[in-house]
Amino acid sequence: MPEPIKVLVTGAAGQIAYSLLYSVAKGDVFGKDQPIILVLLDITPMMEVLKGVVMELQDCALPLVQEMIPTDKIEEAFKDIDAALLVGAMPRRDGMERKDLLAANVKIFQEQGKALDHYAKKTVKVVVVGNPANTNAFICSKFAPSIPKENFSALTRLDQNRAQAQIAGRLNVPNNAVKNCIIWGNHSSTQFPDVSHATVTKNGVVQPVAEAVKDDHWLNNEFIKTVQNRGAAVIKARKLSSAMSAAKAICDHMRDWWFGTHEGEWVSMAVPSDGSYEIEQDLMYSFPVNIKNGKYTIVQGLKIDDNAREKMNVTMKELKEEREMALAACQE
Repeated sequence: MPEPIKVLVTGAAGQIAYSLLYSVAKGDVFGKDQPIILVLLDITPMMEVLKGVVMELQDCALPLVQEMIPTDKIEEAFKDIDAALLVGAMPRRDGMERKDLLAANVKIFQEQGKALDHYAKKTVKVVVVGNPANTNAFICSKFAPSIPKENFSALTRLDQNRAQAQIAGRLNVPNNAVKNCIIWGNHSSTQFPDVSHATVTKNGVVQPVAEAVKDDHWLNNEFIKTVQNRGAAVIKARKLSSAMSAAKAICDHMRDWWFGTHEGEWVSMAVPSDGSYEIEQDLMYSFPVNIKNGKYTIVQGLKIDDNAREKMNVTMKELKEEREMALAACQE
C-alpha cells in the first residue's frame, strides 16, 4: 500500500461535506488503493455536529481511512496537507447579493491562504468551493505566495456537469455521451456555458452538439440561462444551496486533476489566467483544460466568434470587479 495522503476538507460539518466525505473516504477521488488521513476543519460552534460526522465515518468501516483529525484549529488543519477541498464558507441564501457574500467570505480565504503558506506542503492541490469561488481562490493564492499559483483552482465543474446534463436530457442520451462542454469565466450568473466545441455520441455516431440539437435559439438562450441560474433555482426549490451535486463535482474536479483527463477530452476548471483567449492574466477564470501527470494546461486554438467573445468579456469584467472589492475588503 502506498503512503497515506493527508486531505483537508473545510466546512466538514456542513451539508456539502456530508455528501462529499464518503466518496473521498472510499477512494472515488484519490484511488481505490490510496490510504487517506482525513482532516476535518470547522468552526468551534460546529464541533459537536462534526463529532457526529466522524462517528458516521467510523461506522462506515472504510478500509482506506487511516486516521481522522476533527479540529477547529487552523494550524492543525493545514499542517502537511496534500490536498485541500475548501468548502467552508457562508452559504448564499435566497435574495442574497454576491457582493454581500464576498465581503463575508473574503476574510476566511485570506486567513486560509496564510495557513496554506505557513503549514501546507508546497505541492498541495487546492480547490475552492465556497462562493464567490473564483475570487476566493484568487485571494487564497495571493496570501500563499510560497505555493505556485497553478496549485490553486476554483470549482466550475458543477456548471460543466449541469450543462452536460441539459444537453443529454435534450437529446435523450446518457450523460457520458456528451463531451467537451466548456464553462468560461466566473462561477456566477455571468458564466458562459459554451457547447460550440462539444460533441455527442448518438446511435453510434459522433457529431457536434449544435448539429444534433438543431435548435440554435434554444442553445443561445434557454440553455445558457438554465445553466447560469441553476444554483439560484436549487436554492429557491430546496431553500438551501446545492449540496449533492456540488459534492459530486468536487470529486470529479479533484479526481481528474489527480489522475488526468482522457485523450481528446477536456474539463472546465477556474485557474489563474495566463493570458489565453485575451483573458487578463492572473484572474481566476474558468477555461477548458487538459490534465496530465497532475498538471493542467489550458486548451489552445479554439475558435471564438463575436458572440462568444462578448459573453467571455462580460464574465471577465465581473471577475475584475470582484477582485477589486476583495482586495479592498482584505485591507479593512
